[in-house]
Amino acid sequence: MAAQREWFEKDYYAILGVADKATQKEITKAYRKLARELHPDKNPGNPKAEERFKAVSAAYDVLGDDTKRGEYDEVRRLGPMAGPGGGAGPGGFSFNVNDADVGGINDLLGQMFGRRGGGRSSSGPSSGAGPRRGADVDAELTLDFVDAARGLTTTLHLTSDAQCSTCHGSGARPGTTPKLCPQCGGRGVIDDNQGLFSFSSPCRRCGGVGTVIEDPCQTCRGSGVEKRPREVQARIPAGVSDGQTMRLKGRGAPGRNGGPAGDLLVQIHVAPHALFGRNGNDLTTRVAVSFVEAALGGDIAVPTLDGSAVKLRLRPGTQPGSRHRVKGKGIEAKKGTGDLIVTVDVVVPTSLTDPERSAIEALAAASGQPTGAPA
Repeated sequence: MAAQREWFEKDYYAILGVADKATQKEITKAYRKLARELHPDKNPGNPKAEERFKAVSAAYDVLGDDTKRGEYDEVRRLGPMAGPGGGAGPGGFSFNVNDADVGGINDLLGQMFGRRGGGRSSSGPSSGAGPRRGADVDAELTLDFVDAARGLTTTLHLTSDAQCSTCHGSGARPGTTPKLCPQCGGRGVIDDNQGLFSFSSPCRRCGGVGTVIEDPCQTCRGSGVEKRPREVQARIPAGVSDGQTMRLKGRGAPGRNGGPAGDLLVQIHVAPHALFGRNGNDLTTRVAVSFVEAALGGDIAVPTLDGSAVKLRLRPGTQPGSRHRVKGKGIEAKKGTGDLIVTVDVVVPTSLTDPERSAIEALAAASGQPTGAPA
């Protein structure tokens, strides 16, 4: 891997918003978050977002690879190598060397920049781009409330990039194969010798891939991928919540040059239920009771998610809006089973029979409360 000129000019850690001591997991997490926010599909017609997306992708291409990251860190660590009497090199670097030092410095620079001593390029082709991981694909899935609570296996119907069914991802017409790029000899990069330093840039002829397709596949036009409908089986675990994103490994866009496929990111939407709400793994519901039941107490029937009913005992003097917990009747999930939280609503009758009115008036008289509408 030859060092790029941009390595001296751009702080990839700052672009991803991570510290230079960040772990690979932290770097990957930061990249995926930014990639989702800045993806051109989510920011159509926004050139600034597109430029940032490209910068984030370039930063992750280096920092996401342990070997490239090590070389990048070494180049950044050395920085401007100043010495008395030294002349300025390309990019503002200066040196103070004598003839005896030239061989050793050339060896050092050869290791840093993928060159042999004296600035001569190594012989033989090498892969310029190498295997590249496919892009992550976003999808959405709307679930019934009960299915989200219980979990299920379902089929996702997608239209997305997939490996070309005609050329099987090679990009070349069946019966032909890609050829080594004649301009870069298959390396994918072109060298720019500048004294002791030698910079490399992606080959314009092959786009850094190292190969050219002389007879492209008619189906994918040489890209190796095509958009087509496909089905993905997905196991949705019990207890998924509205707004949650599930990651299905290796079910995203196909990789390039033999690289692994990306992931499928499924955003979950849960339809509301007529009787139940949700708070974490707890289910919530409201039950209407009469004034008599609230005042005198008693057993009431409470519906559950499986369609059965459980008995809830109310104490005498139960207040409107009070909450009552039924253990173990919530959502069963890996982290445990939630409870059913019941809110009591006291129903005030809108019409009374004569016996009911007499009984309430007797209660009012016994409690010293006035009855009847004001004159």
